[in-house]
Amino acid sequence: MVSQFVSSEKVRLLGELDFIFPEGTHAIGRLDNNSEGLLILTTDKRITKLLFESDAKHKRTYLVQAEKIMNKESLQQLRNGVAICINNKPYTTLPCEVTVVQKPPDLFSHLREFKDYLPQTWLHITLTEGKFHQIKKMLAGVGHDCKRLIRIAIEDLELGNLQPGEVQEMQAATFFKLLLLENEA
Repeated sequence: MVSQFVSSEKVRLLGELDFIFPEGTHAIGRLDNNSEGLLILTTDKRITKLLFESDAKHKRTYLVQAEKIMNKESLQQLRNGVAICINNKPYTTLPCEVTVVQKPPDLFSHLREFKDYLPQTWLHITLTEGKFHQIKKMLAGVGHDCKRLIRIAIEDLELGNLQPGEVQEMQAATFFKLLLLENEA
């Protein structure tokens, strides 16, 4: 599903979900066709500016499946910053949190998965920036392909047990508190 309501291409859109969205609803922090997970939908246009256009850094956490076993040097390079290309220009990513984790037992089983018998590393990566395909480029920069990318949190707002296509409404006060925006709103 594409994280938008309108497209000139024939793709599944957010409006096809079993939910009646208020007029003016838009997605914040888009997911591309090969990503999945937490997506914020709101009618409050301030949220994009507060989360992604302000000087304050906001954490985004991903569960990442990397091809092959990742060595300590590659993990440290991810943590320290990786040279990638953004808009045909060299860029070094900001330091981030990277932790090796076990494969989660309850991944969305109906989605395609990388073959379990092949070597792989599961990671939690927490960034405070969001360049185009950044995590995929970071992994490629240390010699690994990204096989699965699931956004599991933005600040303290977590995906939890929400399944693909499910929508959870939230009161504005709770929403702002979880996104650590209560003093910025």
